[in-house]
Amino acid sequence: MGIGRNLSERKGRELRELREETNTTSNKSRKNRRHRLRKMSPGQRLFQTCNQVFASTGPGIVPSPQHIEMLLSVLGEIKQEDLDLRPDMPYFSTKTPRRTPKITYLHIYKCEQFSMGIFCLPPSGVIPLHNHPGMTVFSKLLFGTMHIKSYDWAVDFPPHMSPMVKPSETTQTSSDIRLAKVKVDGEFNGPCDPSILYPADGGNMHWFTAVTACAVLDVLGPPYSDPDGRHCTYYQNFPFSNYSVDGISIPEEERKTYEWLQEMEEPENLQVVGKMYEGPKIVEN
Repeated sequence: MGIGRNLSERKGRELRELREETNTTSNKSRKNRRHRLRKMSPGQRLFQTCNQVFASTGPGIVPSPQHIEMLLSVLGEIKQEDLDLRPDMPYFSTKTPRRTPKITYLHIYKCEQFSMGIFCLPPSGVIPLHNHPGMTVFSKLLFGTMHIKSYDWAVDFPPHMSPMVKPSETTQTSSDIRLAKVKVDGEFNGPCDPSILYPADGGNMHWFTAVTACAVLDVLGPPYSDPDGRHCTYYQNFPFSNYSVDGISIPEEERKTYEWLQEMEEPENLQVVGKMYEGPKIVEN
């Protein structure tokens, strides 16, 4: 019995030492990874973090809370100068004030899992109300003052009630008119803390209006893809009082937080010009 006890104690000690060694190796690996990230340029750090965060996600699949915090932390540290952006660059001015300003999208990186880019809006530039199907989107207003309005579909109704209106014969589109809840409606001054929207929450449909010249760093996971059915759909909005549905009643004081949305064609006056990002180089590895 003494021999058996000694063997058992030795095996137990060996297992404890193995666990301690494994934990030590794992902790060292995490510390080394964090150290490598800190030594990278902010843009490269963002790219490496996106690679890790979106490696095991896909349409409708949200990254883990730990990965979300990791990416928000990296985005939060990025400044306009890290990306060689200045409000006096040509992207942020307009030569024809009476026309709808042209918006520039600076393409940084895109793969099947995620995309990175910067929207450059001159004063009065507008990105119309649009959706992000099956996407988790991280954004940061790097500089400027911007009005943001966002919505999620209204879903807090009994199953037998459909918050939807069929279009009349007088309308020019056959799309249904659907009730949405306003999530955000206000002005923001950059630099702001990064924001996140989810496939079905957090303001998945939004529009941006630049009060001053603005730059918005955007990370989409996964990116838009027409072949995969992830189209960018545009909407027009209507006050709640414009339509009524039997059985759906909203208190008077809450009605301003609900609006009707209807799909529409891409606005004719929307001009988005794509250009390659020319800031500090991102190395794929």
